[in-house]
Amino acid sequence: MDNIKIGPWEEEAGSNEFFVPEYIENLAKKVLERYNFSVQSMQIITTKPDKGGAIWKLTTNEGPMSLKLLHRRPTRSMFSLGAQEYLVDVKKARVPMIIKTKDQQNYVEAGGKLWFVAEWIEPLTPVTKDLEGAKQLCAALGEFHRLSKGYVPPHRAEIASRLYKWPENYKKIVTKMDWFRNIASVYNEMPASYYLLFVLDEFEKQAIAGLQALNQSSYSEMVKLGNQNWGLVHQDYGWSNGQMGPNGMWIIDLDGVAYDLPIRDLRKLISGTMADLTKWDTTWIREMIQAYHKENPISPELYEILMIDLALPNEFYKNIKEVVYEPDKFLNNETKIMIRSIVNLEKTKWTVLQELQEDWKGVKQ
Repeated sequence: MDNIKIGPWEEEAGSNEFFVPEYIENLAKKVLERYNFSVQSMQIITTKPDKGGAIWKLTTNEGPMSLKLLHRRPTRSMFSLGAQEYLVDVKKARVPMIIKTKDQQNYVEAGGKLWFVAEWIEPLTPVTKDLEGAKQLCAALGEFHRLSKGYVPPHRAEIASRLYKWPENYKKIVTKMDWFRNIASVYNEMPASYYLLFVLDEFEKQAIAGLQALNQSSYSEMVKLGNQNWGLVHQDYGWSNGQMGPNGMWIIDLDGVAYDLPIRDLRKLISGTMADLTKWDTTWIREMIQAYHKENPISPELYEILMIDLALPNEFYKNIKEVVYEPDKFLNNETKIMIRSIVNLEKTKWTVLQELQEDWKGVKQ
């Protein structure tokens, strides 16, 4: 197993999202030999062919389990696996328990990647896509953040932290706006270019204002408290990774967890939910924040950071940043329509943020 190096298999997979190369399937079977249970069947559930990752559902003599091939660097994966063990063993959080190998390890290293087995939680049911469901997601997220505080990674793990990178990330958004402008100018004959150029100035102003607000906030003092004080963010939390299961809400797929201000996960959830609604809604956001706050109290300083982060042109940047790779394909009519929908969404944001800013005392500790 040591001589094999797992790489992406995107070209081989084509449009088959369940394709896994035979050598990886064979490696998976060898990995499973390191465990005490016997496997009756394996079913591929999801793959990341562009990165080299996969998840199987296992039917075993000890019940259903999952086998994961983690696509990240082994030392990075050690960080997330240590976090998962900490949350289950120390904090009794509702996240899947890692199944130990025969020699009591959390993982098997093979093909230059880490593999691990976890319990398969069932039944898991997505919450309803309404305000009550959103509040359940936020409450579960708050509990997760609170329980993750104090995590110390294993000695071989690299430290995955985004806590100190906020100014750098904000600056990157400002810089990329000029990249987008230059690309749209060069490809000015493409359908989306004119409209992109038309709206860029306003989004750039928002990004610059966000950076200035962050620099004037309590951020620099807050991060001095350190990684363990703030705990972990999920980084990919949403309607699929927070689900209702035995004894309450469960959070799954912790492979990308990192230290950060917890408010980043909440901001992403709010922004994405507003995009799904196609408009910003004060009641939804207010109740989502309150549901989170009950489980993990938000200080006035942290609330200020949340408001700053919500005011960034997040949806615009997230959806337009891919233009730098293939502008001749990206700047099409579909992108033009997408930009218009984002602009319409953003028009509904500012009144809502103003209302939330004025009633921020409602989330004081």
